[in-house]
Amino acid sequence: MAGSTHSVNNQVPPLVGYDVFSADRALTAAVERHLDPGLRDEVLGELSALGRTSGSAQVQEWGAQANENPPRLRTHDRYGHRIDEVEFHPSWHRLLGKGVSAGLTAAWDRPAGHLRRAAAFLVWTQVEAGNGCPLSMTHAAVPALRTDPDLAAEWEPRLTSMVYDRELRPAHLKAGALFGMGMTEKQGGSDVRAGTTSARPLAEDGTYELTGHKWFCSAPMSDGFLVLAQAPGGLTCFLVPRVLADGTRNVFLLQRLKDKLGNRSNASAEVEFDGTWARRVGEEGRGVRTIIEMVAATRLDCVLGSAGLMRQAVAQAVHHCTHREAFGGKLVDKPLMRNVLADLAIESEAATTLALRLAAACDDGGEQERALLRIAVPAAKYWVTKRCPPVAVEAAECLGGNGYVEESGLPRLVRESPLNSIWEGAGNVQALDVLRALQREPGALDAYLREVGQARGADHRLDGAIKNLLTELADLQGVEGRARRLAERLALVLQGSLLVRFAPPQVADAFCAARLGGDGGAAFGTLPHTLDLASVVERARPVA
Repeated sequence: MAGSTHSVNNQVPPLVGYDVFSADRALTAAVERHLDPGLRDEVLGELSALGRTSGSAQVQEWGAQANENPPRLRTHDRYGHRIDEVEFHPSWHRLLGKGVSAGLTAAWDRPAGHLRRAAAFLVWTQVEAGNGCPLSMTHAAVPALRTDPDLAAEWEPRLTSMVYDRELRPAHLKAGALFGMGMTEKQGGSDVRAGTTSARPLAEDGTYELTGHKWFCSAPMSDGFLVLAQAPGGLTCFLVPRVLADGTRNVFLLQRLKDKLGNRSNASAEVEFDGTWARRVGEEGRGVRTIIEMVAATRLDCVLGSAGLMRQAVAQAVHHCTHREAFGGKLVDKPLMRNVLADLAIESEAATTLALRLAAACDDGGEQERALLRIAVPAAKYWVTKRCPPVAVEAAECLGGNGYVEESGLPRLVRESPLNSIWEGAGNVQALDVLRALQREPGALDAYLREVGQARGADHRLDGAIKNLLTELADLQGVEGRARRLAERLALVLQGSLLVRFAPPQVADAFCAARLGGDGGAAFGTLPHTLDLASVVERARPVA
């Protein structure tokens, strides 16, 4: 029959028109677990509204458009004047505006602010991860600025505002502002103390003139930046405004934009300072200590961002296999595919559960929770971000050849997946940070052991993993060479403890068997076949 070769059947409907938050059972359970009951209706309603926005066809299209039309650098205007601006597609501004209005920069003074923001960040990452960079930098700048009460009073209301104002003008004329960060230089990378950017004092009021070059500047169209430079008293933190109070542009020379593997919608730049006006943040010579709270917050966002990417990859894979038929039945009902999906699902749930536990610790603020964060954040940043790429690749494979085609959305997730492991300190930096916490802050290990110890006796594989970890921790001789192994085990044991306490038994059973008990292979889809894998997959299914 004419035209019969063009009939369309057995194709999977797009995963749109659903509530990204409410369809994520692991995320909703984590939020409710850590939330004060008096805030329940308010916070769940807020997150569900963002979830519906995130799952809408329109917003999903904005994410695709922002990545298909990456930012462009304009160093000069048509007349030859130096302007140093970055042009973005309109969809970028729409997404960033939605992110700001959803409170993704407003955690610090809201009830359960870090918890609700963490859940929102995880949801919003699933739409488009690139705009998470300026949102994360702006959020994380607040604790660094609080080391200088005058600067905090001036800038914090704008940074925590839910108003997105994209215009380049003096900050005091804006209802909302965004921040970026410039730490690394070409000769030093993660070794920020090797930076050569210099800071010359202009007056006794904390103003300086900067000269130097930053190899990576995040979110270069922001209103202000926290940067490190060598002052007379040593490495110091500075605030560099994009526009000065009198309306003139600060000297902020954008030399080029980085051509990145993923994160295509977001601009990352090399920037030159040449007599650039800046204000000191904190004391001279204490730049790393001043900016470290910002770094800790962005590292937690790396965990959240990877958890969000994993969740979207798993949601797409389970959705596809629920609808796609092959070999006489639904893919999701095939034992081997079910094993793959369940293995991906427990990895995603473990990441989400750990990320939300750390966000809740930020809200608590007590000594015990701060100590836990000191060791758990770098361990989680190390491990969760490293699990993201194999999850994204395996999820793409669940779609077969369709998963290798741009229209599926999986290639964008695959390209984005390594980013959080590299940014804000790559794997070795995180593993060494874990060692520093172990060696210099005994309270951190005590807090960690008290946390994981709450699940002792509930699962013999977890108990065995805790025992083995204690054996490793008892001998720190020559420990640097096995720092990655320690960071991995610390993260896995913490995930296992949380899942044993809070996840459904079938999820905790699968995780402990494969990740702690050694009853699983190196690839996904190697879980023990005797487990209740169908229930694990069903829990991960996004209900559109």
